[in-house]
Amino acid sequence: MPTAEQPLPNHHQNGKETAAPCRTCMDFKSWSKQQRKSLSTSSTGVTKAASDSEVAHRRADNTDDRSGGSPPNCPLDKEQLGRYTWGLLHTMAAYYPTTPSDADERNVRSFFTSFSKLYPCEYCAKDFQQELKDMPPETKSQHALSQWLCRIHNRVNVKLGKPEFDCTKVNERWRDGWLDGSCD
Repeated sequence: MPTAEQPLPNHHQNGKETAAPCRTCMDFKSWSKQQRKSLSTSSTGVTKAASDSEVAHRRADNTDDRSGGSPPNCPLDKEQLGRYTWGLLHTMAAYYPTTPSDADERNVRSFFTSFSKLYPCEYCAKDFQQELKDMPPETKSQHALSQWLCRIHNRVNVKLGKPEFDCTKVNERWRDGWLDGSCD
């Protein structure tokens, strides 16, 4: 994951390479400021009335329950994408077989390899590819995979200056619910 002192890579938007990062690689406020600046310097051909109508329509069918910086029904920013992605990955690991078949093990290793190449934040993808080289997935059981993913997630958290998660609690968090019953 990028830090303040590391430059962001070039990105692709609508098939064209740009120097500016896409939403999945920056926070919503910075992205939206960049977009406003970009729109004010170019002619878009969209009238204010049409764009106001679009915004009202999107807000009218708001069923999005996101917490964070961006308005509902908008593309995910980097923080949201990361949070939801970790949720998916941890949930996949939580429901991985206790005793996986050879095919299960191949599939999960293949998934993480493909995922690291397809993740929309280029810098994050490259960082995850390096993590996979340094610490390949442990696929012998649900416990092994969940613990491995927790350690990988904590390595990323350290890079981002975020707190580490207690890996002894992964199944409470991602599969069974907290022991205090708060998820019941």
